[in-house]
Amino acid sequence: MTVVAERAGVSRGAAQHHFRTREELVTAAVEYGSDVRMARMREHLDELAGRRPSTLDVVLLLGEMYTSPLFRAALQLWVAAASDEQLRAQVAPLEARVGREAHRLTVEALGADESVPGVRETVQATLDLVRGLGLADLLTDDSARRTRLLRQWAATLDLALASPQ
Repeated sequence: MTVVAERAGVSRGAAQHHFRTREELVTAAVEYGSDVRMARMREHLDELAGRRPSTLDVVLLLGEMYTSPLFRAALQLWVAAASDEQLRAQVAPLEARVGREAHRLTVEALGADESVPGVRETVQATLDLVRGLGLADLLTDDSARRTRLLRQWAATLDLALASPQ
């Protein structure tokens, strides 16, 4: 809390007035980062001037979102929350909200019809894939491999979303 207060240019008391516990502070920071990631995705989609992006555009955008420094920060929080019950109690609802928003934005961007059996699961598999690729990118630059996989997944996803289930 002391370091955060110093960097923010406020007293420790002022920082603790807003964030009573370490968990509240860390969760607020990650919530902010998650909101920024979702806002960037919305902005990118809005920049397409009303045209639906290609499946490849959407998948590559998700790949960027899940390898960003903000996602890496969220991963650090997940790891800490895995062994800290108090932190997990703060983080789990936040991640559920972020997951729902990412899913909603992905469905919208893909123009996917979730009333078709299997489409919801296919969109969720897409999000799980990009999240996993984000994990793979933590220790080494995995961008070339990730791009190949995402291109193949976009082609597969096009077929899955176009075919009657």
